[in-house]
Amino acid sequence: ATRARLISEYESQLMNPYIAASRGMLDDIIDPIETRPKIIRALDMMANKREVGPTKKHGSIPL
Repeated sequence: ATRARLISEYESQLMNPYIAASRGMLDDIIDPIETRPKIIRALDMMANKREVGPTKKHGSIPL
């Protein structure tokens, strides 16, 4: 009885995406039917991304 009560409390308080979102742990909660289109859009957006970094990793430091 105690175990079942603790499991129920855990599920209602911690296994809830809305609580995680309210704490800032998630960016968005999406409906499962929207998962594939969102992943496709994200991958399409990142497909041509090019990061421009510094020309040299370590510059010369005057001594």
